[in-house]
Amino acid sequence: MKVVCHADVTHHFKVHKDVSLPQTLVRGHLPHLGLPKILDHAPRPFLAFFAGQMHGPVRPVLVKFWTGKDPLMRIYEVLPKSVAMNMSYTQHMQSSKFCLCVKGFEVNSPRLVESILNGCVPVIISDNFVLPFSNVLDWNKFSITVLEKDIPNLKKILSAVPNATYHAMQGRLKHVRRHFVWLDPLSNALENYDIFHMILHSIWTERPKTLQKMEARAYRNEVSHDQVSPNNSINFEMNIPSL
Repeated sequence: MKVVCHADVTHHFKVHKDVSLPQTLVRGHLPHLGLPKILDHAPRPFLAFFAGQMHGPVRPVLVKFWTGKDPLMRIYEVLPKSVAMNMSYTQHMQSSKFCLCVKGFEVNSPRLVESILNGCVPVIISDNFVLPFSNVLDWNKFSITVLEKDIPNLKKILSAVPNATYHAMQGRLKHVRRHFVWLDPLSNALENYDIFHMILHSIWTERPKTLQKMEARAYRNEVSHDQVSPNNSINFEMNIPSL
């Protein structure tokens, strides 16, 4: 069993055996983290936001196709200083309906957790990524997955999400975000099931499956070693010395 942040099925990650983790260093008490209140109808003037290093082959495609093309699609490389002076990275997230979580060199990045914590519905553009805690959380309820090949259709796809569906997804973020924070061990018991509890739960739920596979493999090996062909059996019996 592996427990990794970069859960890529094309790089030896095995579903129903290994465990996928989120990337985050956020810790403390939820009420004291300075996170925005997630209000169903809070104004979010931008449709989508992304800013980041041009790692990997997918992000340059996104930037080339969308940067400067549409005022509702706030797509940048690293956030320009001229833009950041008026609106920070975090403020962009809090002003956007959807935050694009695009793969870089690896399938995962801290942007996924940042989106959740800032009430911005994550849009996962990372083929072959096994999402964290997916054995417990139904990501379809609070995120959208878009294939890398559909980057040219991003605005069409996101604009087609009904308002009621979007508000329901965004509302669920306030219920799941405690699962992506390292909570203070002295925090209120109602804030249990932080990232530490979720990691332990994921390992524990996958452990029986791993043990069953190991036991089945051991049994098959034992049976194969015990099986002897008739000829071998005869030779064996013939070679037993008389007592």
